[in-house]
Amino acid sequence: MSKNGRSGLMARLKLAGIATTLGALTVLAGWGIYAIPAPVVDRMLESDLRKEATQLNRQVVSHLEDVDATFRTGMLDEHDQEFLELLPATSDIYRFKLFDKAGRVFWSTRKSDVGGRNTKPYFNAIIGNGNIYYKHEEKPIAEVDNFKGELLETTGPQTRHVAEIYTPVIREGQFLGAIEFYSDITQTRNLFIMRVRFSLAVLSSVALLALAMVVLVIYRTNRAQVRNLHGRAAKERELMDEQLRLAREVRLLGELNEWLQSSRSLDELFDMVSRFMTHILPCAEGSVYVYSNSRDVLDGCASWNDGTHKAHIHPEGCWGLRRGRTYEFGASEIDFICEHAEPHDGRPYFCFPILAHGETVGLLHLRAHEGRDEEFHASKKLAQLCAEQISMAIANVRMRDQLHDQSVRDPLTGLFNRRHMTETLRKSISRSQQTGAPLSLVAVDVDHFKKFNDTHGHDAGDMVLRAVGSALENACDRDEVACRIGGEEFMLILPDNPPDDAMTRAEQLRQAVEAVSVRYGEKSLPRITISVGVAHYPVHGTMPQDLMRAADDALYAAKDKGRNQVQLANTATATGGSKAISMRVSGASSSAPAA
Repeated sequence: MSKNGRSGLMARLKLAGIATTLGALTVLAGWGIYAIPAPVVDRMLESDLRKEATQLNRQVVSHLEDVDATFRTGMLDEHDQEFLELLPATSDIYRFKLFDKAGRVFWSTRKSDVGGRNTKPYFNAIIGNGNIYYKHEEKPIAEVDNFKGELLETTGPQTRHVAEIYTPVIREGQFLGAIEFYSDITQTRNLFIMRVRFSLAVLSSVALLALAMVVLVIYRTNRAQVRNLHGRAAKERELMDEQLRLAREVRLLGELNEWLQSSRSLDELFDMVSRFMTHILPCAEGSVYVYSNSRDVLDGCASWNDGTHKAHIHPEGCWGLRRGRTYEFGASEIDFICEHAEPHDGRPYFCFPILAHGETVGLLHLRAHEGRDEEFHASKKLAQLCAEQISMAIANVRMRDQLHDQSVRDPLTGLFNRRHMTETLRKSISRSQQTGAPLSLVAVDVDHFKKFNDTHGHDAGDMVLRAVGSALENACDRDEVACRIGGEEFMLILPDNPPDDAMTRAEQLRQAVEAVSVRYGEKSLPRITISVGVAHYPVHGTMPQDLMRAADDALYAAKDKGRNQVQLANTATATGGSKAISMRVSGASSSAPAA
């Protein structure tokens, strides 16, 4: 055979070999296009469905009112049943069952399943040990709940691919039961298989290695797409949760401001703060301190969320108060512990100075709960807003208190004025009428005050009035009220004092004033004495004006008898008479010199 013939034969043989190889590859590719996609897709779906079933299991368990009791007794309340019945409409499952740990079905979307029992070995061997059991099989379309009403119209295959997934319910290491989910994966499975077959058909001319790599790439691409979808869904959920959290915080801050502005006292305000802060900042325990009147210490007023407060703290012991701004322990490499935070266990805390009209009036102290440090640090801005709300509320309450004091107190002596005395006397009489409690009214007048004022000057006279007012205030106890009704005239309301005790108290007051020594400049002023009249309810009057007139008449009787003594009104005094009974116990005689 010639060389050309041999070359042609070799070429034809190579062509035949290539054709044969291509034919074999084509057959192999065709077989691969048909056979490979289904198991690959099934593995992908199994992995995704296992994760989805785990999430559904958590969703069901988290919504049950009492998981332990539900799986032990098999009883569900109406709220739980409503949620379970709505679950198929909000997920890809069309049917699910709840098993107790013995394998008995105590609830199912298909009522006929209830009471059935799973006696298969895998229930105890796999599910009972806390593992997920997955099963994929074809079922007649009649068994798929979503297609029961479409049997007569179905012209395609009469079977559906169904994934059954058993997920265990574990609480504190104990197996309580299981939840079985049924998912119709026919459409998803067919869609994935079609995609894979199309890709394999396009790449059928590529070598088996390239084909395998492409399949792997497609597999990984699909997995990445699923992960991306899950990632986007998770980010959207996080964004929604953040928006809901911000909306809740704004709402609670608005409610806090509204309630605080309506508080009538600091005690009521701090009670509101305790209740609101429990909801606004659940990640932190807290307490509030307010400067005392002397401003040398801060008094503990309230605490919440298992927090405690000390009775008193010194402002020098708080770094926030010393530095005049918020102090955050745990935010810097080097921190110093406030004295009021001792004993300290290392948890981060905030100290917010509470300001009112540019003045520091208190301290808001917040400490993170155990294990919630990150959430606590993230709440700093919200906590600062709460401190500002509390600051404004304290300022408003104190301003109202100051305005109220100005309207009911005498500016010279600090005692209550005539307006407040009349209102208090009216309330005291009403209380005595209802309860039968004793009530006495004491009228006081400084002896020879005009002469004293003219001799020593108005400044000295003011010092005398302040000294007498201080003696009256010191004589008050519990609900007793001392008032300056004008000039050198004072009154003392003594509720819950029997007549004899009231007379004794009046005499003690007279003695206390007589013992007062007032210095004016470099000299002591002359001795101060008072005349006192006492009237009792209801003997000397049942109306405020009657009781006041009786006490005044007794006072004038004391002055007529020489001053510096106590006189008790008699029954005739209440009706306009002028008689009074002298109840002088001790003290200087009426002829003693008086200021």
